Amino acid sequence: MKGDRSLATSWPMVKKLWQKATMEQLGPSGGTFSVKSASFQDAVRTLNTLQTNASFLEQVKRQRGDPQTQLEAMELYLARSGLQVEDLDQLNIIHITGTKGKGSTCAFTEHILRSYGLKTGFFSSPHLVQVRERIRINGQPISPELFTKHFWHLYHRLEQTKDCNSCVSMPSYFRFLTLMAFHVFLQEKVDLAVVEVGIGGAYDCTNIIRKPVVCGVSSLGIDHTSLLGDTVEKIAWQKGGIFKHGVPAFTVPQPDGPLAVLRERAKQISCPLYLCPPLEALEEGGPPLTLGLEGEHQRSNAALALQLARCWLQQKDHQGIGELKASRLSVQRQLPLAPVFQPTSHMRHGLQKTEWLGRTQVLRRGPLTWYLDGAHTSSSIQACVRWFRQVLRRSEKPGSGPEVRVLLFNSTGDRDPAALLKLLQPCQFDYAVFCPNLTEVSPTGNADQQNFTVTLDQVLLRCLEHQQHWSRLDEEQTSPDLWNAPSPEPGGPVSLLLAPRPPHTPSTGSLIFSCISHALQWISQGRDPVFQPPSPPQGLLTHPVARSGASVLREAPAVHVLVTGSLHLVGGVLKLLEPSLSQ
Repeated sequence: MKGDRSLATSWPMVKKLWQKATMEQLGPSGGTFSVKSASFQDAVRTLNTLQTNASFLEQVKRQRGDPQTQLEAMELYLARSGLQVEDLDQLNIIHITGTKGKGSTCAFTEHILRSYGLKTGFFSSPHLVQVRERIRINGQPISPELFTKHFWHLYHRLEQTKDCNSCVSMPSYFRFLTLMAFHVFLQEKVDLAVVEVGIGGAYDCTNIIRKPVVCGVSSLGIDHTSLLGDTVEKIAWQKGGIFKHGVPAFTVPQPDGPLAVLRERAKQISCPLYLCPPLEALEEGGPPLTLGLEGEHQRSNAALALQLARCWLQQKDHQGIGELKASRLSVQRQLPLAPVFQPTSHMRHGLQKTEWLGRTQVLRRGPLTWYLDGAHTSSSIQACVRWFRQVLRRSEKPGSGPEVRVLLFNSTGDRDPAALLKLLQPCQFDYAVFCPNLTEVSPTGNADQQNFTVTLDQVLLRCLEHQQHWSRLDEEQTSPDLWNAPSPEPGGPVSLLLAPRPPHTPSTGSLIFSCISHALQWISQGRDPVFQPPSPPQGLLTHPVARSGASVLREAPAVHVLVTGSLHLVGGVLKLLEPSLSQ
């Protein structure tokens, strides 16, 4: 089965549908829509016109100017929108960056502070199903009505203040949403705003914030190398760019190199930077903390969130922030240790009730179990695999018959898919399925997930590359040494990455589908009680692997599906599996 392929819809037909839908998104003349009759979808379609065209994006990458100029441009957009950078001080911002776990850290932090009765704003990216997820009040995405109102108010304000001598009247997609979030939070009079950095830190458009209350840096790794640099040290320099003079900052344990860079960045501008103690130190002498997000790696994110929340409360003179306690930690460290304290009942409640869709999320649907995790870097994929293996072990039912494991994968941007797929290989999937981040072949009526920054040729070729990488890895997966090698630590990273399967297991069947919907139809075989699409398109089972695999999937007592590699892929899967998220 090595090298087997299935592309359910012909390439020219998919391209034709894509182009037709793009024209419908823009309108016949490429213009926008009437404000009076404008709906939420009209607003989203117009917002999508601010996405950078794929060919222009390549040109920008080749001719990138001074990044500092980009920040200055963001300040000009803010002024044109009717705000000054000083106005943002009113938002009492918690600014968070990092490579892995920054979104989860934001979610933990926001929920902890909401548990204190505070009105919270939360700006994050990307969205999974609807763009309004990026701007939240008290943990809930703003309503379609509120989104529409603020979108058109900002859009027309920027139209009215454009420079006639400039060819650029509107900020790009992410900048526009950042500006819109600031306006929403100020008008809704939030007590605080948790703001997640988009990419990097130093030159990210969120970094026009001049006086946050506290800053945080989650775990660092390699990602967005074309923008941030090709070493963790270079990336750490970018992330440390959010530090501000006199503003406390916290980070989690990092490798020595990037930690030294963060320390130097903080020292240069007199930013007090602290290292978070492990969660175990805060649990000592009390009951263990229960986290709403699964996975051992979430404990590091929770430890950072507790420090950020406590520091914010302390800076704002709130009571009940957790009593300090003695610590037996005696590790050598480059940074001063953050306080070790007893988490309060509000903090415990916040951590336990935190939800963050698409991150270590499990959906159990009859014989199917969907494991959703938007991991897209090497270290986050490793954490995802450990989590997946742990959950599988807990759910094993001896004597229930053979269970089927399916991987649904996609990877985008400048990430190395071969490296990510190699980390997933030891899970011993029975089938590997690849598809673009397109929910349907035709995205008409699905403006929230429209993406103009790539062409269809690019995304389908990427899927073919993924399958080729997987087939090569499958051929290499023949050495029994991999499975017989002892683990240095019981339950440690190595043993968790390896599945308890015998050597020389049969090769994986691999398939490519032209969209997420077709992939899910093949995987679920009508057995998911919620995902019940109309009859599958012609040609879905024409390939031998698709045909034989369909029979296996229909008969298996349990089917375990890991969806990973891209948050956008996870979002498309959630849109189909959880229709309520689109309402």
